[in-house]
Amino acid sequence: MSSSLIKPLLIIGGGGHASVLVDILRAQGREVLAVVCPDDISMRRVFSGIRHLTKDDDVLAFSPDDVLLVNGIGMLPASGLKRTLNQYYLSHHYQFETVIAESAQVSPFANVEVGAQIFAGAIVQAGAQIGAHSVINSGAVIEHDCSIGHYNHIAPRATLCGQVITQDDVYVGAGATVIQSIMLAKNAIVGAGAIVTKHLSVNQICYPSRATIKTL
Repeated sequence: MSSSLIKPLLIIGGGGHASVLVDILRAQGREVLAVVCPDDISMRRVFSGIRHLTKDDDVLAFSPDDVLLVNGIGMLPASGLKRTLNQYYLSHHYQFETVIAESAQVSPFANVEVGAQIFAGAIVQAGAQIGAHSVINSGAVIEHDCSIGHYNHIAPRATLCGQVITQDDVYVGAGATVIQSIMLAKNAIVGAGAIVTKHLSVNQICYPSRATIKTL
């Protein structure tokens, strides 16, 4: 794509997750027009020189034809905030940019859907599918033929071995390991450091201590 056709960006959120995204985007030479956040963002140097908007509806002053959005709201287990914000802006015909850090290793034979975010040091192997608006955080490993649903968060250093399937809104905590061919159903949560050796049903939680499983 010609650089003249690359649209400038609006960042939704001004916390730590947003700051990492802006760091990635600035390193790639992308134009960030504004950060949209109700809180003070002045202490985060990565936002220096970028316009600060304080209301969600401030985005509506920009034409959906002229900008792309990046959702910088960090994802917490069982939180639907990111999805809710996305649906609001999508209903107003805005589109979301896909963000992939330069140091991420993404196979050309993997498929990354729109709005996904892949952070520094992450590995996405051949045959993997990354669903729309999912986050593959720093150093996470998505092995061959995994299928990651929409609005997943795979936290730093988590590892999903080959052919793992996750449905929508799944959260896998930092340093967790999911062995091959496991299914994580919608809204499943894997605690940080857990080792998952069994399928998780809808709303089930796997804790790291003795891989205890609980349903919300």
